[in-house]
Amino acid sequence: MIPQTFNEWKKCIEEDCIINLSKDFARQRLAVYQDRNNKETQNFIALYGKRHLQNIIHWFQQI
Repeated sequence: MIPQTFNEWKKCIEEDCIINLSKDFARQRLAVYQDRNNKETQNFIALYGKRHLQNIIHWFQQI
């Protein structure tokens, strides 16, 4: 299931993946996801689409 809301996404990351959503982690991930030339970002878009990428960027900015 692809999370549709911030709360669904946060639960998925923190509880299912057991990742601490710290400000440092969010900054690191934003650096990747905001770089459209990054191979990881390109793979993310291929798997989940541009709309979900924008959601993820927005949600990481909220952290």
